[in-house]
Amino acid sequence: MLYYVLFFLGIISLWWHWRARRSVKVTNLTGKYIFITGCDTGFGNMAAKVFDKKGFRVFASCLTETGAKELKAVTSKHLQTVLLDVRDSDSIKKVAARVKAEVQSEETWKKISLEGCFIHLVSGLWGLVNNAGIMGISAPTDWLDIEHFREPIEVNLIGLINVTINMLPLIKKAKGRIVNVSSVGGRLAFSGGGYFASKFGVEGFNDSLRRDMKAFGVKVCCIQPGLFKTALSNPTKIMKEKEVIWNKLPPDIKMQYGEDYFQKDAAKKQKLSKMCLNEDISPVVQCMEHALTSLHPHAHYIVGQDAKLFWNPLSRMPAIIQDFLLLQNRVELAVSHAKLTAHSNFGFH
Repeated sequence: MLYYVLFFLGIISLWWHWRARRSVKVTNLTGKYIFITGCDTGFGNMAAKVFDKKGFRVFASCLTETGAKELKAVTSKHLQTVLLDVRDSDSIKKVAARVKAEVQSEETWKKISLEGCFIHLVSGLWGLVNNAGIMGISAPTDWLDIEHFREPIEVNLIGLINVTINMLPLIKKAKGRIVNVSSVGGRLAFSGGGYFASKFGVEGFNDSLRRDMKAFGVKVCCIQPGLFKTALSNPTKIMKEKEVIWNKLPPDIKMQYGEDYFQKDAAKKQKLSKMCLNEDISPVVQCMEHALTSLHPHAHYIVGQDAKLFWNPLSRMPAIIQDFLLLQNRVELAVSHAKLTAHSNFGFH
C-alpha cells in the first residue's frame, strides 16, 4: 500500500514541478523585437495586436496593403507593418535587411559608472513567428496537377524556410525564439492536396532546426492547431475551389466517382467542419505567447479541442485504425475496388 501512495505522490510532485516550470517567464522582454508573418487576418493579425499591447516592438508582415493599413490603424506607433510575399526571395531579403537595420540602430554604447567601463548592448531579433500559410486545393490526388501542390508548398514550407534562413543571424544574436505554425495536418493527412504535404515538411524542418539551434541558445517551437475559424479554413471557400476542379474533370474520372459524388462529399465535409470547428482563435495566440515568453517553452503545442481529443490521438494509432476512421468520412465511389471485387466474384467483368 505504501508503494502505491509513494507512486501517487511522485506523480503529483512531477505534475506540480511541470506546472511551476511552465509558469516561469523570461524577464525584461519589453521593447524586444519580434517578426510575425501572415498578419492580414487570423492568428497573425491577433498576435500582432496582442504582442504590441504587451510592449514588444512588432514587425508585422502582410501580403496586402489593405491588411497592413487596417492593422496599423488599430495598433501603436511601435508596430511596423511590412509588405511581404513569402514566395518572393528578393522580397524576403529586402525585409530582412530592413529588420536588421532597425534592430542594429538600437544597439548602443552606454557608459556605466562602474570603473568607467563601456558595455555593448546587443538586441538582435528576439522572436520569429512563421505564421503565413494557405490551404490550397483540398481534393483527391487524381483530380489535381502539380501546380495545385506547388502553391501551398511554396508558401507553407519553402517560404517559411526562406524567412527563417534570412532572419536566423539576428535570432542567434539575441538567443531568441522561433515559432513555426504547423497544423494537426502535419501529423495526419486527412485529405489530398499540397497543404498536408507542406505541413509534414514544416514538422521535419522544425525538428531539425530545433536540434541545430540548441547549441546557440535559440529555442524552436512548433504550434499544431486543429480546425479554427479563420479565412484559411473557410469551408465555403474550400468547397467552391473544389467544385471548380470537379467541373473540369474528364468524364472518365467523374464516372469513377459518380455524378452525385461532389454533393454528397460537400455534405459530409460540412458536417465534419461543424463538429470540429474551434470558434475562438485566441488559444493559438496564447501558445505563441508562451513560446516567446516562457523560460521553458514546449517543443510542440497542440491547440484546439478537436486536435487534442481526436486528431492527435488518432495520429499515434496504427495505420489500419487511422484509415478505417478517416474513410468513414469519405463518400463511396461509384466504381470502387470493393464493388469491382464483388462483381468479379459473381462472374461480372
